[in-house]
Amino acid sequence: MNICGRVVILRALEPSDMEALRGFHNDPGIARMIMGWSFPISSAEQQRWYERTITDQFNKRFAIDTPEHGFIGISTLTNIDIKYRSAFHGIMIGARDIQGRGYGTDAVMATMRYAFEELGLERLDGEIIEFNEPSRRLYVDKCGWTIEGRRRRSVFRNGEWYDSMTVGILRDDYIRLVNRNGYWSQQSSLA
Repeated sequence: MNICGRVVILRALEPSDMEALRGFHNDPGIARMIMGWSFPISSAEQQRWYERTITDQFNKRFAIDTPEHGFIGISTLTNIDIKYRSAFHGIMIGARDIQGRGYGTDAVMATMRYAFEELGLERLDGEIIEFNEPSRRLYVDKCGWTIEGRRRRSVFRNGEWYDSMTVGILRDDYIRLVNRNGYWSQQSSLA
């Protein structure tokens, strides 16, 4: 089953995506902005990661595809907690030349719809490095998330410590957002 947004399609990661994904993670400009991996990844490491990922039921990573550009990044639901109906969300648009065109917003909205409407989750959490203004705008301004806290000096990049912001969204927040702006009134589906 693919998860369709207005424009993007979230699909299972394939072995053919690994070279591009490794390139995204190894790009210093991308790596600086994301939480997690901030070291070079070899093809062997990437392959081992992929093999672990495809069988992990509590950590799902989706390829973000567009009709025009193909594979452009990943959207994740990790630490899926069935009892408390929550998960952690992250996104990376690694194709730098197309960042800022709304693909990230569409991918986050499609991921939220899948998490809340299909998986029945109650909340999603995320984390943003304090200087990552594009991610703050994406989550808070465009997708209705709330900054719920700050972890002081929790991220080390380029020889300096930075705070991270904890963001979250509840199912009710998502429903209000969709009803207010009619996000899914245009073409979209789980196909």
